Amino acid sequence: MTIPISTRTLAGRATPDGTARLRQRFAHLDQGFFRRALGLDLSSIGLGTYLGEPDAETDRAYGEAIRLALTLGCNVLDTAINYRGQYSERVIGRALGALVAEGVVSRDEIVVCTKGGFLSFDGQPADAKQWVKETFIDPGIIGWTDIVAYNVMHPRYIRHQLETSLRNLGLETIDVYYLHNPESQLQGVPRPQFMERMTACMQELERAVAEGLVGAYGAATWDGFRADPSKPSALSLDELVGAARAAGGDNHHFRVIQLPFNLGMLEAFGKATQIVGEDRMPTLQAAARLGVTAFASGSLLQGRLTRLPPALAAMIPDADSDAQRALQFARSAPGLASALVGMKSADHVRHNLALAARPPLSAAEFAALFQ
Repeated sequence: MTIPISTRTLAGRATPDGTARLRQRFAHLDQGFFRRALGLDLSSIGLGTYLGEPDAETDRAYGEAIRLALTLGCNVLDTAINYRGQYSERVIGRALGALVAEGVVSRDEIVVCTKGGFLSFDGQPADAKQWVKETFIDPGIIGWTDIVAYNVMHPRYIRHQLETSLRNLGLETIDVYYLHNPESQLQGVPRPQFMERMTACMQELERAVAEGLVGAYGAATWDGFRADPSKPSALSLDELVGAARAAGGDNHHFRVIQLPFNLGMLEAFGKATQIVGEDRMPTLQAAARLGVTAFASGSLLQGRLTRLPPALAAMIPDADSDAQRALQFARSAPGLASALVGMKSADHVRHNLALAARPPLSAAEFAALFQ
């Protein structure tokens, strides 16, 4: 079964004026709920769409969650073409298209982020290898040697995936486009070849920006920015920015990264995994120095941080549950634009976005958690 794609293409993209308008509409929320990044006003809690089966029932749940989240002030939606076999992109497209048609939100108020790089099936094909052969190999988009650990960093593939995502989402422009877990490539190719592949993909994405298909692009990783520089999977943000400069000049559009940050994965703030110039520092600090906006994934670690040790919970008192405490921690990290949390039920949306009425942790309160 293939879930239908939105029949409407929404023109435009998120803009400074549009997101400022939304922020003003939700002026009754705490002033710290929105963050200024990428020239936009972003909600400090974003809705993710990773988990769930590729079926209509899960789509209905996500559709209701997206509708509710956007009416409560959340304006950051995160997905990837491979999430739930393209179903997650399509449900965002249908939900957002309906809300715009009803006048509930405007396209220029909402920041839509997606990713490309992993092999993306359409639903669950009976023969995955044959599907890849017919969809990507036979048409000459990629060769078998381009696939490393189910990941492809080739400009033709990224272009194909981007154009498919635009159709799935029903959008004229994707606000943020990530190269998805590119460190997977390092399992099969030497680092110089990996950087060549990354530069070629960035050149393609610079063309996409020039064509108005993408607002900004970057890299979404799981291990790459958290790993020690000596590890084979480590990614250097400074090197990636250098590759973007080679691809697009000083005005390149490599402006975003996404990496896990939560109470169980503290590296983005607490571990010096990045080297910029002669200085070693954590990824969030490196991103700030290099002019790159950071988003956090896995804020609740796929639900595993909903029960905290009492001593830790006591350090984040202004919350109704341990899930809220964990999310409050993630969104309070200095230098972070938005903390993403998977939400496919209306109850979870209401519970998580109750934090919008409360201030994030102060710098002192946040630092105290690391002592």
